[in-house]
Amino acid sequence: MFVTISTTGTAGNPATDLGYLLHKHPDKAQAFSTSYGTAHVFYPEADAERCTAALLLEIDTVALVRRGKGKGRGGAPDAALAQYVNDRPYAASSLLAVALSSVFSSALRGVCTARPERAAAPLPLRVEVPALPARGGPDLVRRLFEPLGWTVTADPVPLDTAFPEWGDSRYVRLLLESDRLTLAEALRHLYVLLPVLDDAKHYWVAADEVDKLLRAGEGWLPEHPEQKLITSRYLARRWSLTRQAMERLELVRLAEADDSDVADIDNAVADETETEEKPTPLAVQRRDAIIEALRAAGAARVLDLGCGEGQLVQALLKDARFTEILGVDVSMRALTIAARRLKLDRMGERQAARVRLVQGSLAYTDNRLKGYDAAVLSEVIEHLDLPRLPALEYAVFGHARPRTVVVTTPNVEYNVRWEALPAGHVRHGDHRFEWTREEFRGWAEAVAERHRYEVAFAPVGPDDPEVGPPTQMATFTIRTEKEAKAA
Repeated sequence: MFVTISTTGTAGNPATDLGYLLHKHPDKAQAFSTSYGTAHVFYPEADAERCTAALLLEIDTVALVRRGKGKGRGGAPDAALAQYVNDRPYAASSLLAVALSSVFSSALRGVCTARPERAAAPLPLRVEVPALPARGGPDLVRRLFEPLGWTVTADPVPLDTAFPEWGDSRYVRLLLESDRLTLAEALRHLYVLLPVLDDAKHYWVAADEVDKLLRAGEGWLPEHPEQKLITSRYLARRWSLTRQAMERLELVRLAEADDSDVADIDNAVADETETEEKPTPLAVQRRDAIIEALRAAGAARVLDLGCGEGQLVQALLKDARFTEILGVDVSMRALTIAARRLKLDRMGERQAARVRLVQGSLAYTDNRLKGYDAAVLSEVIEHLDLPRLPALEYAVFGHARPRTVVVTTPNVEYNVRWEALPAGHVRHGDHRFEWTREEFRGWAEAVAERHRYEVAFAPVGPDDPEVGPPTQMATFTIRTEKEAKAA
């Protein structure tokens, strides 16, 4: 993907001052490593009359898939191919916006010690983006940029020049021209509006994105006629973050109208009187529910099957009633991280005698798992392909046969309550499936029947009256011989 920024100058104010403002020398071609590839900065032309800086972002599509938010196996049938065959290497998007912010960070803030007067003054600017995804078409491009002082040319890119009857694609060739803006203002406009027009972000949108938006939107976003659309799209349509940003933008607007500070406007409640508690993370609620089930079962020797990075093992070690804990995982990397988390190399002898971490696959029987009071499969089964579940079932319920087995798994019905999770997608890129409450109950009851267990179900997290809890938990208790005969 590619963007150029050009300016003109005179003998007294040469155009090559652009190099000072961008902190990149016109005589050098430079490369900068990013999380998703390499950003190249070079100057196709650089003299006193005209200077053009180009940013070329070379995308590593494999890194994009590995580090981006995976779509899992619940998306479209061609989702796996689409991760590698897409427009990300060519079309301006949030990837380019992040590269602009990283490579031109000082220019974005308007900082230039060598030419401070040039950084603070408007420049004759010309910005070109050859391929810009524009969900909303050229009209939306104009509605976003023209109120900011740009003259906008947005030419639709045809789907195929050989077949004009096919019509236009969703991409435009963008040309922006202005002599009323500073370079910092121009870069901040691009930083916000490129991902807004693409209407997508390649990374998880967290709460700190509100602060990024307000910083980049300072001086122009509070009064922009498309403020609501910009805010919603920039924050990936997460309504809670959008509402927070809109409230803060309104405070800025009111403060500017009243010639006051935002702090003077937003003083209805003193900081020390704030009593709202942060919600307990679902992962913590899940661990608490599992530990409570183990305590209720009177378990002392516990298996954590698929222990991952050791969070549950760490929590179990804090309770002295759990005298022996065995963490099992197929991933040596996860076990190494778990060992660091638990500080096994520095653990006292008495405490170290309570815990072991071993590598093992739950798809095979393992005599090391026999003789334990309880086993936990926390967020494990959904990572297995469905045809492999019977092997896990036999290895745990048929061969190891602990008295109690606790299983947790996502409730797919609750996914509609996750603001940032697109419809039809699973919660994690490695999930092979996610079950409804009925599907999970059917599987658990069949397992209990086949292996002579009783099973009880409990919600974990807020139990929505329409879609149930975010996590569903089943506790299996082995039947005594007397109970088995009576059944």
